[in-house]
Amino acid sequence: MFKTVLFPIDQSREAREAAEVVVNIVQKYGSRLVLLSVLQEPSDTPSSSPMGSPQVVANLLKNAQALFSQQGIQSEVIEKQGKPAFTICDVADEVGASLIVMGCRGLGLTDEGINDSVTNRVINLSPCPVLIVP
Repeated sequence: MFKTVLFPIDQSREAREAAEVVVNIVQKYGSRLVLLSVLQEPSDTPSSSPMGSPQVVANLLKNAQALFSQQGIQSEVIEKQGKPAFTICDVADEVGASLIVMGCRGLGLTDEGINDSVTNRVINLSPCPVLIVP
């Protein structure tokens, strides 16, 4: 049913909590797992945001891959730069994702304000179903 699962990650608590759901889905359906972290463009990143640091993003992906590996799940990692919601949807299309799983609230908010979160944008733009983990 879910041949390829895309799991966009950041440093939020919600992303860590969604990892358990990803494990269950991937194991149940024998899915291919693609981990994505978006390095925000310097012009879009507050100076205090850790998601603007290439080293932080690389470490985040490495740690996530190790976590899934401990569960016996092989994963692919993708690191991209751009606006998070648009990049997540573009990567979902590129990898042929049949499901995107993400936490209900990540670190990045769009320029339009707090009510237009990355999660809301992904739901509206995604080429496949999106599972939001509260």
